[in-house]
Amino acid sequence: MKNINKKLQILLLLPLIAVQIKCGTSNNAVARSGKAEAWITTTNEASKLQKQSDLVFKAETNSNSTILVDASQKFQTIEGFGFSLTGGSAQNILKLDKAKKEALLQELFSRKKDAIGLSYLRISIGASDLNERVFSYDDLPEGQTDLKLEHFDLGPDLKDVVPLLKEILAINPKLKIMGSPWSPPVWMKDNGSSKGGSLQPKYYQVYADYFVKYIQAMQAHGIVIDAITPQNEPLHPGNNPSMYMTALQQAEFIKTNLGPAFAKAKIKTKIVVYDHNCNKPEYPLTILNDPKALPFVAGSAFHLYEGDISALTTVHNAYPKKELYFTEQYTGSGSSFESDLKWSVKNVVIGSMRNWSVNALSWGLANNEKYEPFTPGGCSTCKGALMIDKNQNIKREVGYYIIGHASKFVPEGSVRIASNLSGNLYNVAFKTPDGKTVLIVENDGANTETFNIKENQKQVTTSLDAGSVATYVW
Repeated sequence: MKNINKKLQILLLLPLIAVQIKCGTSNNAVARSGKAEAWITTTNEASKLQKQSDLVFKAETNSNSTILVDASQKFQTIEGFGFSLTGGSAQNILKLDKAKKEALLQELFSRKKDAIGLSYLRISIGASDLNERVFSYDDLPEGQTDLKLEHFDLGPDLKDVVPLLKEILAINPKLKIMGSPWSPPVWMKDNGSSKGGSLQPKYYQVYADYFVKYIQAMQAHGIVIDAITPQNEPLHPGNNPSMYMTALQQAEFIKTNLGPAFAKAKIKTKIVVYDHNCNKPEYPLTILNDPKALPFVAGSAFHLYEGDISALTTVHNAYPKKELYFTEQYTGSGSSFESDLKWSVKNVVIGSMRNWSVNALSWGLANNEKYEPFTPGGCSTCKGALMIDKNQNIKREVGYYIIGHASKFVPEGSVRIASNLSGNLYNVAFKTPDGKTVLIVENDGANTETFNIKENQKQVTTSLDAGSVATYVW
């Protein structure tokens, strides 16, 4: 009888125990601490990603505008935030002495207290225009070809990008890497030049094999290429290096050569199309509309030198199961900290996330005081996230803070959740894998804004100066 009574007591207590366990492990950080951290960057540079006094959640009402965060509405899962590790970026970082370099890499790629936790890098397949010279992995004297790719060699990347990536991956083994070519070997092109021209159809299969060899060669160095795009900025043949590739050409290349080559070699690397401006969503849609190309395509990538960031949603609405990527936006030597901070956080970070992108990348990671290196005809005004001068002084430029406001707080695996746009307060919210809520806000107005942040019937009241950016975590 006593045993029966004990069993009844246990059965009666089980629901209560379950509730207590659930509360004890709740992802609702508001209930856990009642406080939110605030990190702010101001346009006058008085505060740069600096922690402020904690905010206290209260059950009260007022007449301020309110950003309502709703974790019950979930959207895309985030793959990461970061930059392009150009050959020039790698060279500038590698010239630092060992202690400085190691400290910088920890600051950039670890999740330690003072780090910004970059989780995604884009690299060039061959040279980009932010290399000191143009090269591919199979350069030959004029008039020669290499149909079996017997001369394939990672070349200059073995001196800078590859060794630096190994150091970075030792810090963050989960780092995602995307590769993009600016040009194939010139012997494959119809103009025999690294600048402009198009891939000759007779070399489509050789070029597909070139991608396979690249992915396998990087894998041999312990570097996994998570995704590739067939061509960086395919509608901009004026760069050096560059290549023109229409949507129909890219669709043909993917369905006939690149996709089957990956399948045959059992390559898991994602094929992401387009990789150019938001003014031409019809480009990726043309490829996705091809029923033979579609199965090989994981998603579409965008830049924002032209067009509107809402182009990503246009493509998402047509193909909601395909991923969206935001892969490049530069900050220029001729613009101000204030204008770049406001515009890029609003569009590149908040805008891309609210329009279904799974990542947000700025352009080059590092350059010297002369914005070098760059190829002849390459970008001479591209400002990296870091400026490393000849005396090994490191200046953290505006790009560092633009991306840092997201990468420091939103790790891979976070999920975007709902938040309303309130007046001039552009924002985006996330739930992290460990249950924290993160809200990034940019005040796009001309005056200081006082507002509420509300979740689960509790709210904090705070203010943000005109043009400033804040990340709130609770």
